[in-house]
Amino acid sequence: MLFAATEENTPQDWQSQFQDFLPEIISSAVILAVTWLIVLVIVRIVRRVLESQNADVSVIDFIVKMTKGVIWSCAIITVLGTLGIDVAALVGGLGLTGFALGFALKDIVSNVLSGMLLLIYQPFERQDRIKVSGWEGVVTDIDLRYTTIETSNGLVLIPNSNLFTTPVELLNVQPKTATDSK
Repeated sequence: MLFAATEENTPQDWQSQFQDFLPEIISSAVILAVTWLIVLVIVRIVRRVLESQNADVSVIDFIVKMTKGVIWSCAIITVLGTLGIDVAALVGGLGLTGFALGFALKDIVSNVLSGMLLLIYQPFERQDRIKVSGWEGVVTDIDLRYTTIETSNGLVLIPNSNLFTTPVELLNVQPKTATDSK
């Protein structure tokens, strides 16, 4: 137990309990410091790799945030375990919560993943003319959730998952040569 408070506790008892608990506190601080260094290194590596692949800035930022979140989550769970807290129920609860959120947000997650793939593979780019799901227009923006095309009737937001489940006709895209992809 962390610091057991009873009526019989004296200042010496508190000091003794603190001294017994000190190694766990130091270990936790070391884990957090090492995690901070690991995050710095891994984020730099991820950024360099994605920038070398000419990934879109929004994809890079999304992947960096996800990487940081996963690393810090693992570190926090490790620190809690080091401090003597039973993390089995916490890990199980996080798993169930993740499953429920994933199921509830499946359309959003599908659009975000499709948006990432669109921004990475770039089957079309801004200012290209496309036809998809009965809409024809010029691509004005591609983000993680929607692709915006400008039609004769105005702007249309097409969920990115639709771009993977329905055929997209590229109307004025110039074919890429081998030198364009480098």
